[in-house]
Amino acid sequence: MLWDIFCKVIDNHGDIGVCWRLAAQLAARGESVRLRVDDASVLAWMAPQGCPGVQVLPWQAAPPRDPGDVVVEAFGCDLPEPFQAAIAATARARGRQPAWINLEYLTAESFAQRCHGLASPVLSGPAAGLSKHFFYPGFTPRTGGLLREPDLMERQTRFDREAWLLRQGITAQPGSRLFSLFCYEPAALDRLLGRLARDPARICLLATAGRASAAAAAAIDRLQRRAPDWNAAERLTIVPLPLLTQPEFDHLLWACDLNFVRGEDSVVRALWAGKPLVWQIYPQQDQAHHAKLDAFLDWLAPPASLREFHLAWNGIAGELPPLAPASWGACVQQARSRLLAQEDLATQLVRFASRVPARADAP
Repeated sequence: MLWDIFCKVIDNHGDIGVCWRLAAQLAARGESVRLRVDDASVLAWMAPQGCPGVQVLPWQAAPPRDPGDVVVEAFGCDLPEPFQAAIAATARARGRQPAWINLEYLTAESFAQRCHGLASPVLSGPAAGLSKHFFYPGFTPRTGGLLREPDLMERQTRFDREAWLLRQGITAQPGSRLFSLFCYEPAALDRLLGRLARDPARICLLATAGRASAAAAAAIDRLQRRAPDWNAAERLTIVPLPLLTQPEFDHLLWACDLNFVRGEDSVVRALWAGKPLVWQIYPQQDQAHHAKLDAFLDWLAPPASLREFHLAWNGIAGELPPLAPASWGACVQQARSRLLAQEDLATQLVRFASRVPARADAP
């Protein structure tokens, strides 16, 4: 099938990251994809080689004479009105509309299971009278699943950690632990760095480019002003990383002993990595992310210390408990096993789109 995927970039790693992975995975299955995005600049470093079968177009590109067999609104973005008009014209000419799918945000909240697959009438605009269908990614068999390449686990098994670190120019001292840091600006970052500097083991913290590296630098400055000898023993080393392609970001997660991740795309990749993880959820002004985090933790079924750490890391409640990578890692491994028993999102989405009933009363 021919797919038109629409993406509006809010967080320049998350939204486009998910949409690019989806487009590439559809293309790998033989589908043709036109990815329409309002800011494709990050693809220059996220996916510099592009992908056969995926065409990247600007958001306001002239609508095609024939919209795709499947039209995907990612994360509730509204289609440009000229494209809606093209969908309506196609529906009138053919007597059936393209499969129009609203790909929702990832959540473990119960409504995702209730609403997954439901139809929603279009009530206004050029395509009034047609229908969309909700498609919810999720962590349970009653949702649309998670993005996962068919060979992901095989590639992870073949991964050579030491060779990758060498290629990145990362030299960790023997016996030290590697942590990755991909975050916004958590209020608890100062406390975490101070604690890591006192850890009996030497720790090398790999900070991703952008907000994470900037947040780490600001935290170091604050710590230095409050207590110049906070890392006098130099047991903590912080290494700022360059921008990483999506495959290289996966390699980072596979190489580390503990991963601090943020947003939607990276928490999924951290789950597939099977390493201990701490998730900073995307903060929302109405605090809706609190319930979303609680639902995720309920699904994850973490040990008490990991739940407490998440609540403190996300600024919801409490203080940071001690790190417990062994028990946290066992929990993530169990969660990954549950997920691997489910079908991946792209497979489910292709099947769902092929079965979406066409409306006979196209306007």
